[in-house]
Amino acid sequence: MHVLGIDAGGTKTVCLLADEQGTVLARAQGSGANLPSLGELEVEKTLHHLMEEAIGQTTIVPQAICIGIAGVDREEDAAIIRAIMRRIGYRARLVVTNDALIALTAGVGDAPGVVVMAGTGSIAYGRNARNEAARAGGWGYVLGDEGSGYWMGRHALRAVVRAADGRGGSTALTRHVLAHFGVDQPQDLVREVYHRALRPSAIAALAAAVQRAHDEGDVMATAILEQGAGELMACAASVVAQLGMAHDAFPFVLAGGVVHAVPVLVSSLTERLPTVAPGSSSHVLTQEPAHGAVSMALAEARGGARLPRYKTA
Repeated sequence: MHVLGIDAGGTKTVCLLADEQGTVLARAQGSGANLPSLGELEVEKTLHHLMEEAIGQTTIVPQAICIGIAGVDREEDAAIIRAIMRRIGYRARLVVTNDALIALTAGVGDAPGVVVMAGTGSIAYGRNARNEAARAGGWGYVLGDEGSGYWMGRHALRAVVRAADGRGGSTALTRHVLAHFGVDQPQDLVREVYHRALRPSAIAALAAAVQRAHDEGDVMATAILEQGAGELMACAASVVAQLGMAHDAFPFVLAGGVVHAVPVLVSSLTERLPTVAPGSSSHVLTQEPAHGAVSMALAEARGGARLPRYKTA
């Protein structure tokens, strides 16, 4: 028996081919596959290419596929992904869920827990002992995604242009942001941001520049990171409250590219999270979220993955 586990995020997509023991036999990686921001055709191209690459020249036919995809958390969105898979031609059993659930599964298995994700976007998602789920955030870069890489990058850009206008104080962010884009002056950012029609993932890459400015003691960068941590904390607290987990012992899983690129964010969250659940612990997800998708695909192949259901009021 073989399965495919896919993590389709805003910045990158990872596809793992695994056997019935969960041993990864092949890995393929490509660009992001966020359905709301990229559209159906681009997502289809990315998924098709990576699945073909992972299977390669073998005759393996996967029995089940789990796709955890950013921006997909409604039945209408899942129906689009199922239609894509039918067009691609795979007849395997299919699980379509959001990327937060596969990250949580990679971090805690089927146990209760809360994942706080900060990548191109951001979301907090949890599951309690009754297999009830709740979420906060994950609204996309226009409506929300506070504390995400895109959010940090946008605030960094605004700090730079405000400083250039004299509407804000000078900041080390100017040097780091200009170096990131390879330009000499803030006015050049207009061409980089607008004329090149940057995707959200490109703005999100500036999170590392915010970390570097913070390391130099920059007040503006530190304020951005502190506010970002506060926004992620608010999402985590909302999920804990919705699921009635404030007095439970469970892990917070910190996941996403920004978690690895901005270590001060990890320190801040690790310090603050026990205030909303004193019995909790925190750890950074060290393995790829796609491993959670592999686990869920194996469960589906063996009779059906047990997906949590969103708690209703």
